[in-house]
Amino acid sequence: MFGYYLELALRSLKRNKVLTTLMVLAISVGIGTSMTTLTVMHLLSRDPLPGRSAQIFYPQVNPDITYPNRVNPPDVMDYRSAMDLWSAHRADRQTLIVDSELKVRAPETTLPPMMKSMLSTTTDFFSMFNVPFQYGGAWSEDDDTKHARVVVISADLNGKLFAGANSVGRTIRLRDTDVRIVGVLAPWRPSPLFYMVRGGSFAHGDTADFYSKPHEVMTPLTSGLEINDGHFQQYTCWRVPDTPGHLVNSPCEWVTLWVQINDPAKVSAYRQFVADYAQQQKTIGRFNSTLTRMFSMPEWMEYNRIVPSDVRLQTWLAFAFLTICLFNTVGLLLAKFLRRSGEITVRRALGATRRAVIAQCLVEAGMIGLLGGLGGWVLTLLGLWWVRQQPVAYADLAHLDVSMFVVTFVLAVVVSLLAGAIPAVRAGGVAPAMHLKTL
Repeated sequence: MFGYYLELALRSLKRNKVLTTLMVLAISVGIGTSMTTLTVMHLLSRDPLPGRSAQIFYPQVNPDITYPNRVNPPDVMDYRSAMDLWSAHRADRQTLIVDSELKVRAPETTLPPMMKSMLSTTTDFFSMFNVPFQYGGAWSEDDDTKHARVVVISADLNGKLFAGANSVGRTIRLRDTDVRIVGVLAPWRPSPLFYMVRGGSFAHGDTADFYSKPHEVMTPLTSGLEINDGHFQQYTCWRVPDTPGHLVNSPCEWVTLWVQINDPAKVSAYRQFVADYAQQQKTIGRFNSTLTRMFSMPEWMEYNRIVPSDVRLQTWLAFAFLTICLFNTVGLLLAKFLRRSGEITVRRALGATRRAVIAQCLVEAGMIGLLGGLGGWVLTLLGLWWVRQQPVAYADLAHLDVSMFVVTFVLAVVVSLLAGAIPAVRAGGVAPAMHLKTL
């Protein structure tokens, strides 16, 4: 029967080409608008480390002695607290992170110096966050402790400096120091830049830093602090540092600590370890507060509201527009089906049940939905292309993946079936006796 209903639907669509075009356009525009914004929100809110993010945690303490009664601990740590927790090695993996900018050049090339972002971190960073390599690999733990002059560079920087060739073993100059390349990342574009999320900036619409591309230069923490000494920016300070920019022993919060704990039973133990550390520091007079907190990565992303408020608003508005298109389609389908009352009456008189008539109308509505989904897919591609032209940090992420491609057509068919439900029921309820008298 489905094949028969399909044949009837095709005939009906060809018979009323203008009406069919209007319905397809209504669904296409609604789907295109909503799927463009939904795709952007999907890309910005997806899990940055599927299958692992629940094992990654973000410890926080409150070293700020001027605000002992603050409700929430600061988003980053002072250097001493971060080093104490990191060097205890109580988690399966732990990494420290600070970032800065510095001048980069390759002595073997004639390219002028470039200002690039540098991430100073520890070797666990790469294994903890599943960072992919194209050439070489991460530095060793010995390199962390021995202040080795080694570096990992991004695929983009490798392309600019060495035309994408294997540059492992070659030298680049960071500020005034020569360092040896030990690894080149494969193209890597986490969304958001999860290891740098802090400060609740997403809640205020400041997404530039956290949706920008990953750092192009990565060095061991100790090496980076020495190479770029005096050029690191503090997050906040509870008093003026003795030497601004020289932050290792300063009263400033500027270091990020991430830990990985694979066994859920050990999470409570690590939380207690952090709480005991804060209590110990209060006892010796370095802290005035024992306030601590430890979010998992998904909780930390949610706390910082990683999806910008304007993207959420655009998504709601787009679906409101889709609803308007839905109601317009309902009206058009109702007019289309009721105009065929004579045809439906003949079918009923020949033995077709009410359910069969409703099924026939829904098949026709579904076909309109498929055509609208095709048009919506084209408009979604155009919409995402337009997003990529905008001056926003996440613009390059705006591409339609397989899952959203499927959602486009599923949503189009569902919308068309919803739009066709009321007209189909009305058409199925046509009284044959009344219309047969007029035939």
